[in-house]
Amino acid sequence: MSVRPLRAEIPPTTTLSAESVLGALAAATLVVDETKHIRYANSAAEQLFQSSAPILTKAPLNEVLPPNGPLQALVEQAQASDSPMSAYGVVLDTPKTGVRTMSVHVAPIVDAPGWCVISLQEQTRAIKFGQQLEHRNSARSMTAMAALLAHEVKNPLSGIRGAAQLLGQSAQEEDRKLTQLICDEADRIVALVNRMEVFSDDRPLEREAVNIHVVLERVRRIAENGFGTGIKFIERYDPSLPPVSGNHDQLVQVFLNLVKNAAEAVPAKGGEIVLSTSFQPGVRVAMSSSSGRIQLPLVVTVQDNGSGIPEDLRPHLFDPFVTTKPKGSGLGLALVAKIISDHGGVIEFESAHARTVFKILLPIVSGEGV
Repeated sequence: MSVRPLRAEIPPTTTLSAESVLGALAAATLVVDETKHIRYANSAAEQLFQSSAPILTKAPLNEVLPPNGPLQALVEQAQASDSPMSAYGVVLDTPKTGVRTMSVHVAPIVDAPGWCVISLQEQTRAIKFGQQLEHRNSARSMTAMAALLAHEVKNPLSGIRGAAQLLGQSAQEEDRKLTQLICDEADRIVALVNRMEVFSDDRPLEREAVNIHVVLERVRRIAENGFGTGIKFIERYDPSLPPVSGNHDQLVQVFLNLVKNAAEAVPAKGGEIVLSTSFQPGVRVAMSSSSGRIQLPLVVTVQDNGSGIPEDLRPHLFDPFVTTKPKGSGLGLALVAKIISDHGGVIEFESAHARTVFKILLPIVSGEGV
């Protein structure tokens, strides 16, 4: 493989190989030979396809990419014409990658006839990270609303409820039903406001080293013995993960909410929820409260085989009061977004028919990761 000489000044003792350059690229990069077998995969490709380079380099391309999809067609065109090919907005849909929108570039290797380099860059990554600001803004809006409701709504409601109780003591039987209705509705509103008050809790997060697998195991046990009875739980954990820098109880709440939503989405027969963890180095996010960037190498996913999230709800999924449940309050995912934001993390989701995946990226304890 020929590499154009680098223009930057490099110390004479430094030797750069094509493999070291490709390995440093953020784009997932594969090298395939004339028989369409993968001969090289960089670290970004390992992350994208959730497989190690030794496994990828033993596989034919049609085991990694959809056999009759647009990516395969692009490779065939590049090999046939012996010229570079590019495509944008290409949908990549595999069990390991999920549904992603990619920019794809395929370039033949001059020194190796039939061989080519495939570069895949996810277009939606920047969009997803941009959406985190919207999630945090939603949480801030809820904080202000909760403080307002606690002061302006709960106090008058207590007076209304007390007055209804007094009226009920001297009212006739039919009128007592109305006064009891007033009390019940006042209690319901107070319960809703109490749920919202958690958003106004701006105390510093109490952090410790948390084993994320202990959190997930507790959530799974709660689910299997309650709302998730009859659902098949599949665990795909990386046991070598370092601890999360976070709050154990709040993380339990996050994943309990996500698993409960997944349990309500899966079919009554054949319902499956997949819990997985992995280490993904190189992901850094700029936080508004910090001048630097936070590394988020620990990834937890909650996947279900339900019918998916309606298209019109996806842009507003983490907004308060957005729900598809007839009796839902729409505060669960808003609370999840707030807790993840408080941890300095990121939450993403992908949804298609028969698969919805929530992905949470979290920081690890300082000194434990890269």
